[in-house]
Amino acid sequence: MNKTFELIKTLITENDVLVSVHGYEELAEDNLFVSDLIDSAAAGIVIEDYPEYHKGPAVLVLQKDHKGLPIHVVWGIPKDQKRPAVIVTAYRPEPKLWSKDLKRRLKK
Repeated sequence: MNKTFELIKTLITENDVLVSVHGYEELAEDNLFVSDLIDSAAAGIVIEDYPEYHKGPAVLVLQKDHKGLPIHVVWGIPKDQKRPAVIVTAYRPEPKLWSKDLKRRLKK
């Protein structure tokens, strides 16, 4: 169980979510909706953990949109804070950069 993601899921249920400017730009670029990210977070799978990220702890989570298509979402919590859950970025994973299950980066 990932402590950061458990806190993020709790914050989501409390509607304590913020989307970064970069997050909004990436969402628009890949035609993703904030509601998809929030609605599918509970079933998300943490694939990378960044507990020491300079802006605060973060996790890369594999989620699905309303059509069941995969999304990678970086969720974070601001450094030295306990809230809000922040959508740092989200994107459709590029298959050639990831394993078939989209859970591991491929070596370059």
